[in-house]
Amino acid sequence: MPALLPVASRLLLLPRALLTMASGSPPTQPSPASDSGSGYVPGSVSAAFVTCPNEKVAKEIARAVVEKRLAACVNLIPQITSIYEWKGKIEEDSEVLMMIKTQSSLVPALTDFVRSVHPYEVAEVIALPVEQGNFPYLQWVRQVTESVSDSSTVLP
Repeated sequence: MPALLPVASRLLLLPRALLTMASGSPPTQPSPASDSGSGYVPGSVSAAFVTCPNEKVAKEIARAVVEKRLAACVNLIPQITSIYEWKGKIEEDSEVLMMIKTQSSLVPALTDFVRSVHPYEVAEVIALPVEQGNFPYLQWVRQVTESVSDSSTVLP
């Protein structure tokens, strides 16, 4: 029974992350170069987030950005609730969140395209760089969007 174990023995049952947090030293992370020799450049892939008023609009934009190779994949997360201030008033709306995986170098073109087709006066387009992840997936994102990143312009 765990309650009867001496304190030192119970410490062995704690997850390693808890022990490193308690000791004040950060958990060891594999370096990008040691990640199966992947050679992934941290931040070269981004996850961009866009909110849409409904599923129809989100699907239309998602399909278009994938077809134009501005994104490798778009996940649609339905029925999120957004609470925000707009024109001096607190608003609350049900929206669909798009999670878009793309090359970081394509975020400006992705943003321009979304702004050109989005029904909102000010479309939310924010992107976060991916520092780590499953190398085969990150490589796939880069391969799918490679032809666009090689060209100098992307037209809507």
